[in-house]
Amino acid sequence: ALFEALRLCGGRIARRLADMKAVEALVLCPPDLGVPPADAARELALGLALGGYEFAGYKKDKDEKAGKEDKKDKKDAGDAPKTCRCFLALDGAAAEDLAPALAEAEIVAKAVLMARDMGNEPANRCAPADLAARCEKLGKLKKLKADVLDKGDLKKQGLNAILAVSAGSAQPPTLSVLEYRPAKKNPTVLLVGKGLTFDSGGICAKPPAGLDEMKLDMCGGAAVFAVMRALAELGLPGVNVVGLVPASENLSGSAALKPGDVVQHCGGIHAEITNTDAEGRLILADALAWGIAKYKPDAVIDIATLTGAAIVGLGHHYSALLSNDDGLAERILSAGRATGEPFWRLPLGPEYRKQLESKVADIKNAPSDRSGGTIVAACYLKEFVGDTPWAHLDIAGTAWNFTKKSYVPKGASGVGARAILKALADWGR
Repeated sequence: ALFEALRLCGGRIARRLADMKAVEALVLCPPDLGVPPADAARELALGLALGGYEFAGYKKDKDEKAGKEDKKDKKDAGDAPKTCRCFLALDGAAAEDLAPALAEAEIVAKAVLMARDMGNEPANRCAPADLAARCEKLGKLKKLKADVLDKGDLKKQGLNAILAVSAGSAQPPTLSVLEYRPAKKNPTVLLVGKGLTFDSGGICAKPPAGLDEMKLDMCGGAAVFAVMRALAELGLPGVNVVGLVPASENLSGSAALKPGDVVQHCGGIHAEITNTDAEGRLILADALAWGIAKYKPDAVIDIATLTGAAIVGLGHHYSALLSNDDGLAERILSAGRATGEPFWRLPLGPEYRKQLESKVADIKNAPSDRSGGTIVAACYLKEFVGDTPWAHLDIAGTAWNFTKKSYVPKGASGVGARAILKALADWGR
């Protein structure tokens, strides 16, 4: 509660400074908070950095009106957050004692701001190829290794569901792979983030109202990119992490996936397609099956804006958590409480799996009965993880217009990145 209060305080200060168009500010942190000064400084600084965020957008500014070159589409808030320069003072704390904590806050904030920028970008400027380019850029960091599977690679590897979802779009799909391996002896955690750069619903088209917000359907992938960037810059010990981001557009072109089609997933499972708007689970299932077979991880976490049912059930205040492993679930619940990104665990059982029984295939991607939609979607993904400890994070209600907080603006929130980082940081302890 104290850490969240400090983040909220930092966010309020940042907003006030922005209103004042301040260039520099001295921020005083009260003493005797009952926690180490470095911890207090880290959370306050995090609130300051996250609260000062504003998406650059594409409006003409004064410089452009004066005839200067427009560089807005080249900006990246993850590299240069728009905020004033703040000096932090804690009574009795030396600068050298606070420096590591402040450096950590800066790294985490930049990663989250990068994820926010990605979520706020219009879909025509954040296509699957753009996510692949982001992967390659991150791969240049010293502790990361990057690889991108293109359409031909996906076909060779049998990732047919990703290809099927993309069939109606002129934008070819990609699968971005980032590896962080500080030590061979470490356990390996596989992260999979949904990278649906635009979701029209396909043949089962979504209604027009709010359709512009479907550019946010890649926020799970953005969170994975943010985590991998922060891991590389923090040099986090104790755990190896592989991040996968399957990226696609779901449109209704002449070659689009149709209701009634049958698709063979990576690993051999056949799925009957009953709803082309239940496409996120298709690309995630392929990535999960491929990643588990290739990397044999000790645990898997996937994160996705997967179901509208998560918004119906939990609003914009909690992300849904479903898992086949109590220990892994508790890690994530604890990390969510610590970071102010709370999760609510939902049940997961064979009674829900029955809704996915198909007469023509091993499974169908969506039932006619829409009850328990978030749980049923997780049941679909569970078919592809086997006995591997796995947690599914449905951030449909929190990735966009998360609970109003001073350090979380409307629009893309970057949710999930900080909670996953916290869980990974505690992994080797």
